[in-house]
Amino acid sequence: MRSAPSEPYLTIFTDVKNASRKLAGLDPELVSQVLLNLADSLLEESKPIVAANQLDLEKMDKGNPKYDRLGLNVHRIASIAEDLRKVALLPSPLGRALSESTLENGLRLSKVSIPLGVIGFIYEARPNVTIDVFALCFKSGNGCILKGAGDAWHSNLSLFYLIKKTLKKFNIDAGFVQLLHPSRAATAELLNASGFVDVIIPRGGRELIDFVKLNSSVPVIETGAGVVHLYFDKDGDTLKGADVIFNSKTRKVSACNSLDSLLVHRDRLQDLPVLLNKLAAHQVIIHCHPQIMVGLKDAYPKKLLQVWTESSNATEYLSYALTINVVENLEQAIAHINEYTAHNSEAIVTENRETARYFQMRVDASVVYVNAATGFTDGAAFGLGAEVGISTQKLHASGPMGLAELTGYKWLVDGEGQVRS
Repeated sequence: MRSAPSEPYLTIFTDVKNASRKLAGLDPELVSQVLLNLADSLLEESKPIVAANQLDLEKMDKGNPKYDRLGLNVHRIASIAEDLRKVALLPSPLGRALSESTLENGLRLSKVSIPLGVIGFIYEARPNVTIDVFALCFKSGNGCILKGAGDAWHSNLSLFYLIKKTLKKFNIDAGFVQLLHPSRAATAELLNASGFVDVIIPRGGRELIDFVKLNSSVPVIETGAGVVHLYFDKDGDTLKGADVIFNSKTRKVSACNSLDSLLVHRDRLQDLPVLLNKLAAHQVIIHCHPQIMVGLKDAYPKKLLQVWTESSNATEYLSYALTINVVENLEQAIAHINEYTAHNSEAIVTENRETARYFQMRVDASVVYVNAATGFTDGAAFGLGAEVGISTQKLHASGPMGLAELTGYKWLVDGEGQVRS
């Protein structure tokens, strides 16, 4: 028999479940007004939010890969507010007719979109997730239970209070959104809240995601963490490849879509100095095969070259570091990627359209790029307004998860008194 959550979590989970049932009945225009007002409030309250964030930053080592993700400043808050406005202006994902048909017996069937219910989010030091998740859940009619990391407690709390304050302005029951204390006990209660929580989405590193998968009695949607690859094909354009590699690696090294592993066709090894030239300015450490090191010894800073090891292939760096491997052909590149992929984002640089399409269809990832940087894997960049995470599985959702991915569906059946024999 399933045991009920202990207090005070039983009360919290019950309140969220009950309050969330009212959301689908809210006027979509009102929902948009709330989100736009919250966006304005974020800008108005940016200084106290940054001050709260500073309390968290002071406790974290600047060398920690999570440090960049944790940091908030006026520019980042403005970006979060802009994403909020985008979500506010998107059409409601609820009540959409996904399909309609009439059976031979006259029954009229329609499949319509509905909220998933109550969603639990467990995430690392990423305070922007607090706002993104609230906005997407509110717009899609879902209750949400937020469980952020202790590293971001002051930041998350300041944002959560602002959410509550905004909902109160519009006389909306704020019970559908809750922020749990960053304790192990709270995590355990949330992972075992079957019957109160419909799905849990973890967002963070591989260790966090694996822990949630192994310990949750609630269904889990796995999100992206792990190695991201780019294959430079024998038909790749060198200048195009240099730009894509540079941007994929250095734009935001702490992001889960940043480049970790570069595969180069053996016929194009002579192009490595050009492909890697821009990386040297950012002091990117290259973990490479001895064969590559020999070719780079006079073209790349020696202090930044390190011997490749077997573990390099499975390393998600989240820093200015990159693994480089040599492959014999396209099939070997695909096999390597499918062995080490996180199913998040993978890319190829090639001018051969047949090779490009073959690569896209054979690589097992939620997003597969041709001649474009992997950093575009993001809800905002994909036009979704924001995201709750990047799903790396195939059931329910795959890739950046926005409003549509936070809905399920139900069947509506209209008849005229039909009975089944």
